[in-house]
Amino acid sequence: PSITAEEAPKLKPYIMLAEKLGSFAGQLTESGIIKVQLCYEGSVAHMKTKALTSAALSGLLKPMLGQVNVVSAPVVAKDRGMVIEEMTREGAGDHENLITVTVTTERQSRHVSGTVFADGRPRIVNIKGIRMDAEFGPSMIYITNVDKPGFIGKFSSVLGDAGINIATFHLGRETPGGNAVSLIEIDGELPAEVLKKVQDLPQVKQAKPLRF
Repeated sequence: PSITAEEAPKLKPYIMLAEKLGSFAGQLTESGIIKVQLCYEGSVAHMKTKALTSAALSGLLKPMLGQVNVVSAPVVAKDRGMVIEEMTREGAGDHENLITVTVTTERQSRHVSGTVFADGRPRIVNIKGIRMDAEFGPSMIYITNVDKPGFIGKFSSVLGDAGINIATFHLGRETPGGNAVSLIEIDGELPAEVLKKVQDLPQVKQAKPLRF
């Protein structure tokens, strides 16, 4: 969708947020996508949501298809039979603005929410219903694990032994001792052999490298 010169500066951080939320979901999706829902809440609901949806779809499809951009992504999604739904809401709960991307595949449904704070930088604030507060880093590790003592120490040791520096570490959990998610930014790439060691840790259910 066309964006005026007046709209562009205001829309830019939200375009970036939508694209990164789509990319987050796309990098974790391993089966055919049936439906993509985009919910815009608060101040972002009054912006050009078509442009934001195009950015989210571009981020979502790029990990799977490669050569996709904001212009071609909606067409590609339609050609692949995906149902695309947009919703807008006046309020955004704890945030002035909120974008939620929900991806339904043949096997499951996953949603991720993000916001843009006053500094203009996009942040993840919710993953699968678990509260989070994390910036997007160039190289990250996404982990789902059981919330039990010892996980952070063992994980840090695996990376430390491999000479990999942790830049930021963000945790969220459903309930004490229940399901937890971690988003860790690291310096540089995560070698396959180190990823395997992380995946083999007792509390870890899933571990996946992410690039933004």
